[in-house]
Amino acid sequence: MLKIRGLKKKFKNFQALNGLDMEIEEGALYGFVGPNGAGKTTAIRIITGLLLPDEGTVEIGGKDALRYREEVKDDFGYVPDEFGMYDNLKVWEYMEFFASCYGYSGLVARERCTELLKQVKLDDRADAFVDSLSRGMKQRLCLARALIHDPKLLVLDEPTSGMDPRTRMEFKELLKELCAEGKTILVSSHILSELSQMCTDIGIIDAGKIVLSGNMTEILQKVNDSNPLLIKVYEHREAAIKMLRQDPAVKTIAIREDDIAVRFHGGHEAEADLLRKLVTAGIPVSGFIREQGDLESIFMQITNHDKGKVVLTSEE
Repeated sequence: MLKIRGLKKKFKNFQALNGLDMEIEEGALYGFVGPNGAGKTTAIRIITGLLLPDEGTVEIGGKDALRYREEVKDDFGYVPDEFGMYDNLKVWEYMEFFASCYGYSGLVARERCTELLKQVKLDDRADAFVDSLSRGMKQRLCLARALIHDPKLLVLDEPTSGMDPRTRMEFKELLKELCAEGKTILVSSHILSELSQMCTDIGIIDAGKIVLSGNMTEILQKVNDSNPLLIKVYEHREAAIKMLRQDPAVKTIAIREDDIAVRFHGGHEAEADLLRKLVTAGIPVSGFIREQGDLESIFMQITNHDKGKVVLTSEE
């Protein structure tokens, strides 16, 4: 649905995008994350035609979005991070105004707007002035507006910023519903736990390039497999550490309060064999589990913000 190749953009001496490659399959709910200044908003503005790149290509639905901007504008809907000011418009007027921009008028426009307001749960606020809506309501209204022309692709830039937890949850469920209906969704957010709960795929951008991209479940599983083993013993800790240091699959050992955290390069069978050796040696093991990974830990590791501390190594 969306294919980006070699995208570059420079602002004076700052290289915002430095050869960005990115691909989103049809029907995906793709989380787009990165540190401040990594290039997320620049990429989104180029995708939506608000900014031209210095180099690179963007395809939406197989069409060249940079060369044929008029042809692809009906293929996507955009929800920016800033809503804009519409002090003198009521909700239904706001919707019908944008419907007219896409060629809808009369009864057809009214029915389409009513349907979308109901979908985003704003049908009871149709006569309210836009400026009187809360931040969360405005973002839902903006999403309804982006859906007027029934686009195949939705691009959302920090849509839940400033929302309370309940409103964020409702917005998240709405995006999942739209994805289930066949929409392809690109959503950027700093709330990583939220993305991990709703996205099918993830892309992490750092210094203008994608540094990790793929299926969310597969990435989390790979991270879990590479995470340390947390071993808890209620006595003979020194003996356990000595034994662990002799195992060639043990790369590093760190002490975390009551746990021995072991960087262990081995699969489930090797884990079971290590546990058997400890028990056979008379070491009372009360806990033995892989530390569970999450999107936050992946993000911190990949963007080099979490160096970690090693207490011991197997070579010492």
